[in-house]
This record gives sequence, C-alpha cells and structure tokens, in this order.
Amino acid sequence: MGNQVEKLTHLNYKEVPTADPTGMDKDEGPRIGVSYIFSNDDDELEQQQDSVHDLGGEHPTLQPYDPRLHEVECSVYYRDECIYQKSGGGHLSTYTPENLLNRCKPGDLVEFVCQAQYPHWVVYVGDFQVVHLHRLEVVNSFLTDASQGRRGRIANRLYRYKPLSPAAVVRNALEQVGCKDRDLSWRNSECFAAWCRYGKREFKIGGELRIGKQPYRLQIRLGDKRSHTLEFQSLEDLIMEKRRNDQIGRAAVIQELSSHLQAAEEEEDEEEDHHPGARTAVEEMSYTVALK
Repeated sequence: MGNQVEKLTHLNYKEVPTADPTGMDKDEGPRIGVSYIFSNDDDELEQQQDSVHDLGGEHPTLQPYDPRLHEVECSVYYRDECIYQKSGGGHLSTYTPENLLNRCKPGDLVEFVCQAQYPHWVVYVGDFQVVHLHRLEVVNSFLTDASQGRRGRIANRLYRYKPLSPAAVVRNALEQVGCKDRDLSWRNSECFAAWCRYGKREFKIGGELRIGKQPYRLQIRLGDKRSHTLEFQSLEDLIMEKRRNDQIGRAAVIQELSSHLQAAEEEEDEEEDHHPGARTAVEEMSYTVALK
C-alpha cells in the first residue's frame, strides 16, 4: 500500500506557536513546533468544482472580487529577513484572464484568486500557455483554461528572493511537465511555481529539516496597529497555513484570531488575580500579539 499519512490540521490558533514579529522573543533553546501534513490543496479545489459540474453548472458563481475585503495581508520572515509580503495597494489588482494575456511575459508567475478558494499559481511560458500543478500532475495548459474563470494577477513581487532568468524559469517549468503523483516534489501550485522562478529547495516537499527553533514567522495584519505572528519550522508548512487563510478569507481569519486572543486575555486576567504584580501569562509564554 505504500506510505500513507492522514491529513492533519490544527483545531484553533491556540495550538500554533507564536512569537514577537520583531524577532525579540526569548531564546529558550531548541523547540519542536507544529508541522502540517496536508493533501494537495489544489486537488481539494478541483473536487469542489467537480461537485458543481455534477449539478449542471459551468463554474461557481463568482462574486465581485475585492482583495481589500477578501485577502489576508501578511508578511513572511526568515529569521530577521522579510522574504514575502502581501499588502494592500495597486500591485494586488486583479484582471480577467484575457487581460492578463496582454500583460504576461515568459517567466512570469500568475496567481488566480477567487473568494472561498485556494489561490492557484501558474508559470507563463509564452504563446498564451502556462505550466502548473493541477490535480497532482504538472501540465501545460492555455492560460484561459488554467484560470477556470477566475481573475488573476502577476505575482512576481510577492516573494523577495532573487529570481532566475526568464529562460531558466520557463525551462524549469517545461522540464517538469508530465510529473505526477508520487514523483511530485511540491505540495501545491504555489510551491511549484515559486520553485520554478527562484530555484530554492525550500519550496520542495521535505526540503528543510523540521528540528530545533522555528526560523519562519508568518505575521498576519489585523488592522492598522495590530498583528499576530505564528512560527513554523519550514517554509512549506508556512505556505500551507498562508494558503488556508486565503481560502477561508480575511473575515474568518480575524474571527479565529479574535477568539484566540480573547481566551489569552482571560488567562492573563486570571493570572493577575492569583499573582498581583507578576508577569502575565502571555508574557511568560511565546504567544504574543504585536502592538505596533
């Protein structure tokens, strides 16, 4: 039967290690954090869409998509270096697939987005075609077909790694066409597309050892002056959590975090009642809400 692992996920944010986004948390020695083992999230998206086709629909009803309302603004840090940033602004504008064809150049990464769905990433290779991880297989498709009716954006500036040359990006993508199932080295379309453009092993399954202190931090912005930070031992695990946030949407993420923060504040109040003048429980633990 081979090795099979059931899909695991945390039940709530309280189970996820958190830290000060400035990197000033205490060094308490090596700690084993939370690792996430997921099935391919793009495959889950396909299953959702298949159920719609079975009901006789061509595509899910697409509501007007506003990144400011639906997307989670966040930053990713490796130790003290920011390696990814998604924030409000013109660079998050989305376009129809037909409009994107006039904007894309070979080697560009394209992110297709839609409310309540995982983002789908592709590599534009020229001649209106893209290469992407689709249903557990790397395939070559027309951009308009790969979009499946979703709006998209050129996503070259989200990750801050130095990109390879456009020719190398296209070559990386085309060389993987036909790779599928157990031969795949990427958990989802974003990891595959980012690996093609940046060539970093951190985007591959098992590309990093999950031991010791978590070097990656996902800083989620809750508002103008508040943020919440989660720690991860690998970039792969962090991307899975970031994509889950994109799929459930900004409002749901804020609601989850609000529940966690409220519980933390109640624990803090109880600690103060029992030990007046003592440091709070939140300060003693590595769970931190950053107040800028």
